Amino acid sequence: MSTALNNSQSSKTLLPERHAQKDLFICDVADAVFKDVMQHLEHPFYSLSKKPQTKVQEYKHNNVWIRITPSVLGQATIYDKDILIYCISQVMGKMKKNLPVSPRVKISSHDLLKFSNRGTSGRDYKRLDTAIQRLRGTVISTNIRTGDIEQTDTFGLIDSSSVKRKSEPDGRLISCEIILSDWVFNAIQAQEVLTLHPDYFRLEKPIDRRVYEIARKHCGNQRTWSISLEKLHKKSGSQSSLKQFRQSIKALAEANHLPDYQISYNRGKDVLLFLNRVKLKLTSMHEEDFPTLRPDTYEKAKKIASGLDIYALEIDWRTYWVDSGQPEFKSPDAAFLGFCRFRVSI
Repeated sequence: MSTALNNSQSSKTLLPERHAQKDLFICDVADAVFKDVMQHLEHPFYSLSKKPQTKVQEYKHNNVWIRITPSVLGQATIYDKDILIYCISQVMGKMKKNLPVSPRVKISSHDLLKFSNRGTSGRDYKRLDTAIQRLRGTVISTNIRTGDIEQTDTFGLIDSSSVKRKSEPDGRLISCEIILSDWVFNAIQAQEVLTLHPDYFRLEKPIDRRVYEIARKHCGNQRTWSISLEKLHKKSGSQSSLKQFRQSIKALAEANHLPDYQISYNRGKDVLLFLNRVKLKLTSMHEEDFPTLRPDTYEKAKKIASGLDIYALEIDWRTYWVDSGQPEFKSPDAAFLGFCRFRVSI
């Protein structure tokens, strides 16, 4: 069972023997393809408030229940989750290259800040340190499955961390080692992950990020998806009233700046409609104009691009085909597989 460790423990006790030094790998920000585990997109693990949330939060939906117990620093926020997205993305990148991975990850503080579209001032480094502490201190109890395991005990979002800083008076955080919880690492190994648009980190409002996450999980690569505001409010984990939440969603619909999805609010039905931007672009053309692929091509593509969303790759490939002037292919299947090889190589 994974457990959140007491913040007062020394750095010597933060790195358990079960993750020996040979298991350590160093993240390379240049390899990043943004990934998050599906359960983090589906359910409200993270606070949307910029003020510390220290109350225990409980969430129930269908057969899933979650209890979130914050530390005295507050519940981990949706911005703190950038650290986990960074780690998840890098572990998936190593898996894609058939390199050995473990839950123990060493990260460059500077690379992490650049990865998540943040500044690199002294204040940004201090905020990063505090975010790591909130992640360590937030304890989750849930019955959500990851892989073939149904987790019904209690664990932390990260198992432990060890931070290196410059000496005073600078005190700047240099690097840190993070051990992901078994629960998160199980989800990664089971490839229960989805790709996030790079502009996710440019979304400034917590509610905008959370709505995008829900859309990414439920709309995915479908043309459309809709959800009632009452249900969206529950799934978001927002602590605001439904009336306040509705105002935020109206503002988001007017701005309509979410990556991947165009949104439309139906006031009469109190429903939010998501439209896949890429699908909209493609459906403006006739289906018969598209290059068709053989069924076995998808199986070949899955072997080439193991760990990637093949159908998302297909949309990217078709979009590229449209943008490049719809060239005629001698073999659309070979062209698509070549595109997959290219994406794996970058």
